[in-house]
Amino acid sequence: MSASALTHLHVLKLPFMAMESLLDAIFELDHAAGFLSDGGELGRWSWLCTHADAISVLEYNDSRKPEDILSAALKTGRFQTHSISGDRGDLPPFTGGMVGYMSFELGARLENLTPRPFRVEGRGAWPEMIVLRFPSLLAFDHKTRRLLALGRGRDELEAYNRALHMQKLLHQTLSRNPAYAAPQRPLRGNLILETPDEVHEDKVATLIQQIHAGDLFQANLARGWRGELSPNMTIGRVLKGLQRNGPSPFGAALRLQNRAIVSNSPERFIRLSADGQLETRPIKGTRPRGKTPAADRKQSEALLNSEKDRAENLMIVDLMRHDLSKFSRVGSVKVTKLNGLETYPNVHHLVSTITAELADGFDAGDVLLKSFPPGSVSGAPKVQALKVIAELEAPRGPYCGVLFYVDASGAMDSSVLIRSLIMEQDETKRWHLRACAGGGIVSDSDPKSERIETETKLSLIRSVLENSEI
Repeated sequence: MSASALTHLHVLKLPFMAMESLLDAIFELDHAAGFLSDGGELGRWSWLCTHADAISVLEYNDSRKPEDILSAALKTGRFQTHSISGDRGDLPPFTGGMVGYMSFELGARLENLTPRPFRVEGRGAWPEMIVLRFPSLLAFDHKTRRLLALGRGRDELEAYNRALHMQKLLHQTLSRNPAYAAPQRPLRGNLILETPDEVHEDKVATLIQQIHAGDLFQANLARGWRGELSPNMTIGRVLKGLQRNGPSPFGAALRLQNRAIVSNSPERFIRLSADGQLETRPIKGTRPRGKTPAADRKQSEALLNSEKDRAENLMIVDLMRHDLSKFSRVGSVKVTKLNGLETYPNVHHLVSTITAELADGFDAGDVLLKSFPPGSVSGAPKVQALKVIAELEAPRGPYCGVLFYVDASGAMDSSVLIRSLIMEQDETKRWHLRACAGGGIVSDSDPKSERIETETKLSLIRSVLENSEI
């Protein structure tokens, strides 16, 4: 990947509008990215990017080193901003730069384990990492209801033209008058379970035996479902369904020609601010929402008081503290919240927060690769957990990997790709998909409860796909 330094930024302020009306058109483009926040405490901004001007790809069978590819890619998106013209209000955390994903199996490569290709319905192997540079975007400020078109360029004129291009794209999208699309069920048929209930429970029991034998302390075990979108159903309409029924702070989508990732993740992997402040928010511990306020309160209290779930969370906190210490200033790693309760449309979670300060000589690429894959979806010890997961599961692909952005300033944020759909078009342009759900297995896990937890975690996505019309 080689590209010019985009040192000038232009910002156009536009009349505010809901992002939902743009999703269909944006995600019909060959390369597009969206970060779709619920507008809550963790997500003031959402943004949409199109027309990447540089792309780096690490294929499954590529012999190059991931660190070399990522470092070279990030250098094309890291530069000092010499001038900012146009609107002078608050800017989003992403003003142009790099967007990418890392598949879960990249972790095996980083640890010199046996590689495994991920495929959807037997098609070609997915890349283990893709990084794209987006020089322009539309940003939606949920707090102040501002809409901005941002463009980066080698000079002020190029930056202005790129911001103007995003404004024109917005107007073109709104001016189209497509034929009325009647609401339809997103999925053709129902999701098909890949691992039957009793088989998954047997796998959990096998894993518990390995834990009692001292092979490891915890591992995340998942199972998959597959399906096919209805004719004429689009990525944008699926996104609308998720946004309407249960938006999350780290929702996202990435369109890569005939492939796509649609995520409704509630979990931040790691955030790095421009001044070197780090934060990770691992999730461990889950209960379903109750059907009445009293039942809901009972579920949340049961989760908060669960020794098993609290211990599961603490193990991953210790793992993430260790991972952060690889690139943080000595003594700066701190647990600022342990086993906090967070509530989402279909589940309660225990979430902890760990902070640190980046040490000299490290950057966003180091942060991502030295802590990958996320501890909350692998286990402890991490390498042994990866080996066990490879024995018990099909390849995960982007599921349980990471979706990230790196701003021109060097600031970075990333989410763990849970609650996500991995999608690929066939020759007839119909979308096939795979969805997975899992949970952390520890010594006192119950196989049936762990199996039910996978169903709970998938329940929102399943409801949108099978029981709604969009």
